Amino acid sequence: ATTPTTAITLGSVFITTVCPMEQLDPDKLKLFSFLLFSKLEGAVTSGMVHLGDQLGLFKALAAAPQPMTTAQLAHVTELNERWVREWAYNQAAAKMISTVNTPTSTQSITDDTFYLSPEQTAVLATDTHPAFGMGMFHRLPQTMESLKRMPESFRTGIGHNYDSHGPEGAVGIERSFEPWTNANLISAVLPALDGITKVLDTGATVADIGCGAGGAVLLMAKAFPQSNFTGYEISQYALDRASQKLKDSKLTNARFNDARINPLPADHSVDFVTTFDCIHDMTHPAEMMHAIHAALKPNGTWLLVDIKAHDTFALNMQKNPMAPLMYGISVLSCMSSAMSTPGGAGLGTLGLSASTAESMAKAAGFSHFRKLDIDHSVNAFYEIRP
Repeated sequence: ATTPTTAITLGSVFITTVCPMEQLDPDKLKLFSFLLFSKLEGAVTSGMVHLGDQLGLFKALAAAPQPMTTAQLAHVTELNERWVREWAYNQAAAKMISTVNTPTSTQSITDDTFYLSPEQTAVLATDTHPAFGMGMFHRLPQTMESLKRMPESFRTGIGHNYDSHGPEGAVGIERSFEPWTNANLISAVLPALDGITKVLDTGATVADIGCGAGGAVLLMAKAFPQSNFTGYEISQYALDRASQKLKDSKLTNARFNDARINPLPADHSVDFVTTFDCIHDMTHPAEMMHAIHAALKPNGTWLLVDIKAHDTFALNMQKNPMAPLMYGISVLSCMSSAMSTPGGAGLGTLGLSASTAESMAKAAGFSHFRKLDIDHSVNAFYEIRP
């Protein structure tokens, strides 16, 4: 076996130190190996969560009046019992679903029964609950597929926009954000902004930038029929979904624009601008902030919603238990989008802290910046004015 070496530089002196393998702490080695494979377990279990969502297994468990055997679960979902059983064992072992299991010497493997707790039901099987969590798992295959493109991105520096994740990517984003938005935007978020609900009741011109599948636009358009709402988006898959949802809604005070063809107006004619979880994804966020300033009336308001972040990596690592996920999804999605054209800013998922957002907004000409007192597990909310 070879002996590892470590090279260090002290001033102009290059020193090589020997690190014999026998100096390895066997307990630390075991712990680190366990840590590594716990990450693999999480990845594999995430795949099983995706299957549970796609195959209706969570909804079937949620709808059952009592715990189900895997034979019963397979029957109601019209799936093969042996596959359902192995899936259920994974999910129960990972504590994603609950199990009733009192082993005895005579118990059959088919005697295990499974169910969802109320909290599991809310997160896994209730599309309308604010805590519903299946959006990112919906698009998990498309997100992980981008691993095949990442080596070239690491070499060239050029990432990939959200349409690289295909139509299911757009659906995943929609399912990620709309449940909380539907439950809180009208009742909690808009009233937290100074005077906005009164402006919207009277009749306002509103622009939602990075509107995705249009959920927020349609929600506000229905709640405030005197106002006119325009959603701006560059994802064709998201625009297709927004257009269909608009048609189904029969609302006449909303529309959607491809921002590359019909950009935001620059004549200070807009009363209210919203950006939900999109500024950090943009290739040129500073330019977008200037465009928002040019669109708003002198007394207009911009609602900026973006990922909670601290100013440094050290603080993010220390204070955000989800930091590994955030940085990883940044490589596969957010930062990739933000670097999908040459010269992209590449803010990344945790790249828009409050102080960064405020300094960028003031550089774009805004003078008022206020963090709103809104409780959200991932996002921060800011009121910004010219």
